Amino acid sequence: MTWTRAAGLREQLLKRWHRGEILRARVLGEELFPLQLRLKRPDSKQMGEDFGAVRDWVRELCAGERSQLGYGYELQWQCHNHRVHGRNDLPVAAVVPSEADALRLIGKKEAAARFDRISRYALQRFPELRDWLARRPLTALDYAAEWEQLLAVLDYFRANPRPGLYLRQLDIPGVDTKFIEARRKLLIELLDCVLPESAINHQAAGVRRFAERYGLAQEPAQVRLRLLDDTCAIAGLSDLTLIAEEFRRLDPDVDTVFITENKVNGLAFPAHPRALVIFGLGYGLERLAEVPWLMRTRVLYWGDIDTHGFAILDRLRRSLPHAESLLMDRATLEAHRSLWTSEPAEHRFGGELERLSPAEAALFADLCADSLGERVRLEQERIGFGWVQGRLEMLAAS
Repeated sequence: MTWTRAAGLREQLLKRWHRGEILRARVLGEELFPLQLRLKRPDSKQMGEDFGAVRDWVRELCAGERSQLGYGYELQWQCHNHRVHGRNDLPVAAVVPSEADALRLIGKKEAAARFDRISRYALQRFPELRDWLARRPLTALDYAAEWEQLLAVLDYFRANPRPGLYLRQLDIPGVDTKFIEARRKLLIELLDCVLPESAINHQAAGVRRFAERYGLAQEPAQVRLRLLDDTCAIAGLSDLTLIAEEFRRLDPDVDTVFITENKVNGLAFPAHPRALVIFGLGYGLERLAEVPWLMRTRVLYWGDIDTHGFAILDRLRRSLPHAESLLMDRATLEAHRSLWTSEPAEHRFGGELERLSPAEAALFADLCADSLGERVRLEQERIGFGWVQGRLEMLAAS
């Protein structure tokens, strides 16, 4: 039978606990109790078919009632007239009269007391956390042993908004760097509640941009490049990794710059007169506009032939309008048909691109429409090395 049992009533309360409803009401001072629970009960047909099972069901419910246990639910009764079994009082509802009854019934009395201690402690120092505690009470409980350190971090950032220091430099008693690093997701939620808008960069979203969001110093972006012509080597060096500002000031004696995001392609890139290749670009494409010497060189971007690759090319041209594509054409794609793979669905770009050449735009449209096959993709590292060399020789001769 699918009638509601005593365990089912307890389960209903547990669901409310796991949704945070009981603790939320405590924080906000809302009245959740008395609380009526759902009670699925026998109908007349079932009473007639198995009246003994109905009696057992009533007996089980009564055994778990508040009058028997000293806590829990109270049953509400109604007289039921049956043509065979006559008049019988049957439970029609179950009501939990108080929060204390609910907490004892689901075994959460100690957890609720722990939450009370956390919320009192937190709200004394940061009343702004009330709404967060109401939304995320179980998260607050998960970190019950760490609230002293968490509040110390909040204290520090409120006293030192956008400190401009590396995370390792923060001097917070009882809190080390690893504590903050491991709890950045939680700290983002809390700091957003207690800091003024001027102390938060809302454009920097996500755990990886924690430092940028709250004004901490960050490891400088780096750019790796290889000089592809020995006569252009810098102090005899051909493979360099520079921080962004040094890269901006570099001004090498080259006429052509290749850009590829694939590290192996950058390492294996063939020699080319008066040229260099930039690769492994942790430095954002958009920031290349800050590099003045790139404006006077020929720039060629080599990416995957797929919708995402063309979207990156389009984005690069916002910063460097004169950038050309390399090995991202229909001939290269057709020549490597046996090496095609499928572009991941979550990777595909389906919007409009305004900075592609007519030939690039036509190929992009075919990729978007699956005209050449389903989610066609040719990754740059699958292109034959001989094909790459041949295309570069054509460029050198042009």
